[in-house]
Amino acid sequence: MRTIAMPLLAATLFVAGCSGSQSPDQAASGAGQAAITAVTGTVSLRDADAKVSPQARLDLSLVDVSQQPVRTVASKTVDPVGQLPQSFSLDFKPADIVATDLYVLHAEMVDGERHYTTPLQYPVLTKGAPAQVAVKMVAEATPAEKLMDSYKQVKNRIGGMKIEQGTALGESASRGWQVFREKGEVAFIRERVDYFDKGATSTDIAYQDGKPWVVIQQKMAHQGEKPSTIDRAGWDEQGNLVLKERVEGGKTGPLPDDAAKALYDDAAAILAKVGKK
Repeated sequence: MRTIAMPLLAATLFVAGCSGSQSPDQAASGAGQAAITAVTGTVSLRDADAKVSPQARLDLSLVDVSQQPVRTVASKTVDPVGQLPQSFSLDFKPADIVATDLYVLHAEMVDGERHYTTPLQYPVLTKGAPAQVAVKMVAEATPAEKLMDSYKQVKNRIGGMKIEQGTALGESASRGWQVFREKGEVAFIRERVDYFDKGATSTDIAYQDGKPWVVIQQKMAHQGEKPSTIDRAGWDEQGNLVLKERVEGGKTGPLPDDAAKALYDDAAAILAKVGKK
């Protein structure tokens, strides 16, 4: 019996040793995780009160960040997103997973001009990471919001700029203006126009490289009264209109392109008229 038992025991140990010494690639290709063929979870916004439109689109991808450049293993698009939190299941081929690599779930959502991203990485599948995650997304500033932030920074500096001012009285309007210079260049102009019985306007204009950059104009029945309309327009470095907003009757909507062009032309004319040294 001994001569039979010993070889059987040795054979058993050999098989056990082989089964316990799988390479990471073999284990990830399905031998140890045959049931895991998808990354699942939910996507929601960190700001629980934020709303997305019916046109929002969500892009999900499983990415190997150990590779350079990074390698996308699987991806899918949810369009439209619908309500949040949004459940998802992202299928992948287990054979595509290398156990020694690091994988993350990447999520990005686009809703008009608004982009949502994940400030944190969500590791999945390997190195002890789960196959199920709860993704939290945050909103990035839109181009218009970034422009307004930069504009406010310039506006906050005008108190330290060199100032010139003037007035002009015409048959149909009375005008007053202030010109603010920074490093010798016109950075800001503030103009007030009273059209007598036809209303009044208050216009703040920021300039960059000698061109209108941001224009904010308020229209009111008389100077000093609450504005009935506020128009905002702004252009990026390439001259693209990125800020186009009209506030009227307590509601905010898009500023028509022709109105934005009129603001630009008026701002350029004001610079040419009162911005000369």
